[in-house]
Amino acid sequence: MYADTQNDITRQVVRVAQLLLAYGAESDLVEEISQRLGQALGLASVELSISSNSLVLTSLVHGRCITTTRRIREHGINMTIVCELQRICLLTEKGLYGPNEVRKRLARIEPKTYPPYLVILMIGLSCASFCHLFNGDVAASTITFFASAVGMSVRLAIAKRHFNLLVNFAVTAFVTSLLAQTGYVFNLSETPQAAMAASVLMLVPGFPMINAISDMVKGHMNVGISRWGHATLLTVSSVIGITIAMQLGGIFL
Repeated sequence: MYADTQNDITRQVVRVAQLLLAYGAESDLVEEISQRLGQALGLASVELSISSNSLVLTSLVHGRCITTTRRIREHGINMTIVCELQRICLLTEKGLYGPNEVRKRLARIEPKTYPPYLVILMIGLSCASFCHLFNGDVAASTITFFASAVGMSVRLAIAKRHFNLLVNFAVTAFVTSLLAQTGYVFNLSETPQAAMAASVLMLVPGFPMINAISDMVKGHMNVGISRWGHATLLTVSSVIGITIAMQLGGIFL
């Protein structure tokens, strides 16, 4: 294998690893897919060093090493991208894709998201369902639906303007809690506490916490601790927003 060919394949493999990390894949999966893809494209071995916001990849062919570094910029969790990258790896291992086909597929990858109105509707229904599971009455479930739907609208609007994620969670939690406590303020429900608890469940950073624990269990302590810290900060931001809303509503008085 010529040096130019090794350079080209190394760039494609590191691009795959970069996308996997940016869209929420766990570190162990990133290592596995990168190594399998590199070997399928003709590299002898691929070694990765992953940190919280960067990765270093080294490819080896006939005793010749090429090392490259990439910075990781998170784009939010998107399993469609992760699944597509895994599909590219599988098709390459089967011999259906070569370096040129992999390069073309990577160039065409774009995140696909659901329409905002559908996301808002489903978030409202899911939080209202949780309220029902918490033994909330019909009024509490209705309040939860509207509070969480409006909160999700605010969250999407802030995200569209690229505000800091911590600010996004705090403001969303504030607006959602402010609307959810109408059951307390106006005595609209017999179980207003259920609406308060269920309406903000959309802000629980479950996926980042699961990834953090998975990384730490599998030996990627640095990345795991970083992800855990980020998820904790998101939780703290939500708590700040909820607390301010409850203070304004007089619930703590």
